[in-house]
Amino acid sequence: MQLHDFGLASDLEMMQQQAVERRQVLRWLLAGAATLPLVSCGGGSDASGTPVTDSGTASSGGGTATTPTTGACSVIPEETGGPYPADGTNTNGGSIVNVLNQSGVVRSDIRASFNGATGVAAGVPLTIKLQLLNASGSCATLAGYAVYLWHCDREGLYSLYSSGVTAQNYLRGVQETDSSGNLSFTTIFPGCYTGRMPHVHFEVYPSLAKAANVANRIKTSQFTFPMATLNEAYTASGYTASVRNLAQISYATDNVFSDGISLQMASVTGNAMDGYVVTLTVALNG
Repeated sequence: MQLHDFGLASDLEMMQQQAVERRQVLRWLLAGAATLPLVSCGGGSDASGTPVTDSGTASSGGGTATTPTTGACSVIPEETGGPYPADGTNTNGGSIVNVLNQSGVVRSDIRASFNGATGVAAGVPLTIKLQLLNASGSCATLAGYAVYLWHCDREGLYSLYSSGVTAQNYLRGVQETDSSGNLSFTTIFPGCYTGRMPHVHFEVYPSLAKAANVANRIKTSQFTFPMATLNEAYTASGYTASVRNLAQISYATDNVFSDGISLQMASVTGNAMDGYVVTLTVALNG
């Protein structure tokens, strides 16, 4: 192409026009960048737009992790079944104590005795809701598993073992998890006896059929309740001894919970008059 010299004025006019064009292009680029998703090392969002933390769990506005999405759940600690399991592992009065193979043990409402016994445990109504997750399988829900659950009555006595209630088998039962890994029990709020923080025992089995034999259990653990709930619950009738016993123990001095309760502390709603609902997510290597 042949170049022509039109003088300085022409050159200045051309340079000014090029500058205007460059500014216009820059504005277009900036406008386009504003519509692009930002990426950082601190995390992103899931398909719903919910912020996700580095651990892979969705977080609320306050930064608290919610439902695990990428294997972020932790296995609940293994704990002792204690001296009153009634699962065939020990005896009382010279006889093996085992409710797992008894007719009627598979039930949601465990307040009454079963299989011929007639006693009913009194106390503040309590609904226990558990969800089982597979910690070794991206925290997927565990459907078709079974939980055997038991605890003391409001006087701190265990059916089948404690003096006065050896003929009863209340506050014991087995339930199967549904397609979402959930199950629930209807019971009463347990009392506090000397030397232990209030707690609930449970064993996990890979299926309802296998729950009939303790040799098939894959997890034994316990959970407890917030102190504020305990103090409120024990204002109810029948829990006078629990007030005294609770004042002499703490999570830090309890022989099970002294090493930490973060995975064994149930969430609670309700009150001592209407009853409570407690929920706990139980992760295990399924």
